[in-house]
Amino acid sequence: MGLPHNLIPFRDSMITKVKIRGYRLYKELTFEPVPGFNLIAGSNESGKSTLLEAICLGLTGRLEGRPASDMLNPYWFNVDVANAFAVSCRAKRSAAWPEIHIELFFEDRDELQRLSGAINSDVPTRSCPGVVFRVLPHPEYEAERSEWMKNPSPLLPVEYYAVEWRSFADEALTRRPRELSTAVIDSRTVRSTSGVDYHMRSILSDGLLPSERAAISLAYRQVKASMSEGALKNVNQRLSHASSAILDRTISIAMDQSARTAWEGAVVPHVGEIPFGMSGQGQQAATKISLAMNRSSARASFVMIEEPENHLSHTSLTLLLSRVAALAGEMQQLFIATHSSFVINRLGLDGLHLLGEGEPCKLSQLRSDTVRYFQRLPGYDTLRLVLADRVVLVEGPSDEIIFERIFLNLHGKRPMEVGVDVLSMRGLSLARCLELCSVLGKKVAAVRDNDGVSGDELRSPLEGWLAAGERELFVGDVECGTTLEPQLVHHNGEAKIRAVLGLSERADLTTWMKREKTEAALRIASSDDNVVPPKYLEDAARFIHGQ
Repeated sequence: MGLPHNLIPFRDSMITKVKIRGYRLYKELTFEPVPGFNLIAGSNESGKSTLLEAICLGLTGRLEGRPASDMLNPYWFNVDVANAFAVSCRAKRSAAWPEIHIELFFEDRDELQRLSGAINSDVPTRSCPGVVFRVLPHPEYEAERSEWMKNPSPLLPVEYYAVEWRSFADEALTRRPRELSTAVIDSRTVRSTSGVDYHMRSILSDGLLPSERAAISLAYRQVKASMSEGALKNVNQRLSHASSAILDRTISIAMDQSARTAWEGAVVPHVGEIPFGMSGQGQQAATKISLAMNRSSARASFVMIEEPENHLSHTSLTLLLSRVAALAGEMQQLFIATHSSFVINRLGLDGLHLLGEGEPCKLSQLRSDTVRYFQRLPGYDTLRLVLADRVVLVEGPSDEIIFERIFLNLHGKRPMEVGVDVLSMRGLSLARCLELCSVLGKKVAAVRDNDGVSGDELRSPLEGWLAAGERELFVGDVECGTTLEPQLVHHNGEAKIRAVLGLSERADLTTWMKREKTEAALRIASSDDNVVPPKYLEDAARFIHGQ
């Protein structure tokens, strides 16, 4: 798994803060990444891709390999800001034209002093290395903008805007500073083309010395020249003879030696013995990620990866994450957008940033032993717990099934319909799950069997993570039964439970319910007869619903 985060040496150009204003989803956002792995998660449309795009624009001044000025379009601007501006224009009210500002703040190191200055939006302003990417009205088009304002629309006239990319020292940047080397891999849209695509070309070029690139280019030109002198020689002699009869100059063909036919366009990388473009999409994504982080090349300081889990089997993803963790031990800062609990658990919950309404929520406050605990259990659906609005933690599948039926009977809706997610811990430590929920600020009802122990005794070791009205523990009374099944029998009577389960008098009810826990829960949940809920489950259902 590589070194723990607090022991990894990091490259001097580490990003310490990202500030975004007016870009797509974000009116205002401040994002503070951690060293090493930054795992970015959130529900759909929460802005994961937008955040990575903004960081890429700040680091490179480019998007999808093209200059930002070529990619600029009205949809870059925050919709609410653009709409409000159009309304102000139609009402003849004075309003400032919408702008886009993306600022990246770096650690204050000698290697980045040429980017250092006080031209930034921090209050109070401080001098530090950084870059700012801006999209703002072009001063030469003031008259055209005034005319547009007479009949405005929500789609801003980007033709009248300019793109600026400057350092905090107010120096214009025309190309990416060497210290800000960046690799972007989007495994969702791996494109295969003849030759080397943009992403692969940028990754491979970091692994070649200038002298090696020059030697390859020269050899490629010589190969093309030899074809003109060899295979094409007889063809040109025939063309020359035929054309001389009707033209005053001869016609011939030769290999194109112009820049647009450079060697990069003819080289096809191979994975094993298979051309890269013919590899599966999972293999392509894994290859690009590994190359971007390769120890033996001039690695990118910043690596951005979109959904590494795409197109990969469980085994392949496990191998890829192990390699990513191992290669990240030498001074790289990674930004990984993911929908996978497996990725988050394996790379470390302390690097997770949860996007949603308001500022991102960081889990860096988690204790290191809790981070390692979830790393050893990568298959647990942690992300489901992280993304839930409210959470009910139960011990196993049968508890989950019964609780959902009790909730439906009480409130007329299933838990998920009102934003409540019921999760089975499946043997996980309740304290670890409550610690995670505490850091996230989640409202939680934790439900467990008493196992013959009083509720106060079970509650005592969890006091650090419980909070009245926010995170509470619900345990059945010992005298009503030690687990869910005897609790149900106590509150309903043996005859009713037998009828609901469809068991004859000859069957031993206690033995059958213990042996067939999930089947018993399914029969009770699907029965037309409502059972009387054990009090602790009813209390939990009312608490999490807000009653």
